[in-house]
Amino acid sequence: MEAILQVKMVLKIIVGLSLLNVWLLQYNKPSRWRGGDAKTMLQEFDVYGLGSTMCYVVGFLKVVFALALIASIWFVDLERVASYVLGLLLTGSILMHIKIKDALIKSFPAALFLLFCLAIIVL
Repeated sequence: MEAILQVKMVLKIIVGLSLLNVWLLQYNKPSRWRGGDAKTMLQEFDVYGLGSTMCYVVGFLKVVFALALIASIWFVDLERVASYVLGLLLTGSILMHIKIKDALIKSFPAALFLLFCLAIIVL
């Protein structure tokens, strides 16, 4: 049982810190994972046809629930809601890549973190 808890803790840290990195540190930087040929997060949301308001809403939700996922290491009641909300947001990320016909590899980080969120829920 203790090994499962350790795995969940590692997954929470990986997902939480990775999303915080993307939304707080890499926001205005180019990335090979960005949709289309966008160079920044705002440009990426424009490529998806979502605009700046949706970018700010999604960014706020991802940051809040990434922090909640990390906090769920100590406050277990946050675990399910943070995992589910992030899972939905990550599913949306994958769907946006599909919508604009990105190469499948661009969806890799979102798909990986979605699998990690599902593992957190199942374990």
